[in-house]
Amino acid sequence: MQLMVYILLMVTRLIHYDIEMKIQEQQLFINQENMNTMKTDTATFGGGCFWCTEAIFRRLEGVQNVKPGYAGGVTKNPTYKEVCTDATGHAEVIQVVFQSDVISYTELLEIFFKTHDPTTLNRQGADRGTQYRSIIFYHHDEQRKLAQDIIQELNHAKIWDSPIVTEVEPLDVFYVAEDYHHDYFQNNGNQMYCQMVIVPKIEKLEQLFKSKLKKH
Repeated sequence: MQLMVYILLMVTRLIHYDIEMKIQEQQLFINQENMNTMKTDTATFGGGCFWCTEAIFRRLEGVQNVKPGYAGGVTKNPTYKEVCTDATGHAEVIQVVFQSDVISYTELLEIFFKTHDPTTLNRQGADRGTQYRSIIFYHHDEQRKLAQDIIQELNHAKIWDSPIVTEVEPLDVFYVAEDYHHDYFQNNGNQMYCQMVIVPKIEKLEQLFKSKLKKH
């Protein structure tokens, strides 16, 4: 009798285990299908210090990843120290991987232009140098056209007293910045620069684009 009970118990456990494994396999298949059908694209923007732009774009719904780095220069594999000499030709930029069916490139452009000053040449606030220039590096021709069109529209609308100086260039090479620049605001939020410069930008983002922000 005890043997029969034991056998029934083991059979029941095996059935439950088999069902559980099938559920997990089905969920993995669904997740993989979702990944395959997800529409992603990449954008690269330079709008001053990349500590600021990274903190802004990380908060957007549909943005999967943001990496600070350097682009647009002549020096290979530049370091932050070299870029800061204003001699390498690189701009501080962020590379944004986003779900284009959740947030469009046009929406990213709108946020880009409204969270920095695109009319000051090689400067954002107190940050001065060509590494802080306003620039859009496009990854394909559609991005180029959208960027040029929105600049034309904004200039025509005369939102700023001065014309937009944002450059629009094809992306050649993107160099990822050193590790300590990643999540800089999140890891150093109490520093004076973060409080004086980045926090007001985030507050402006939250005020203007509340519906575009991640819910968590």
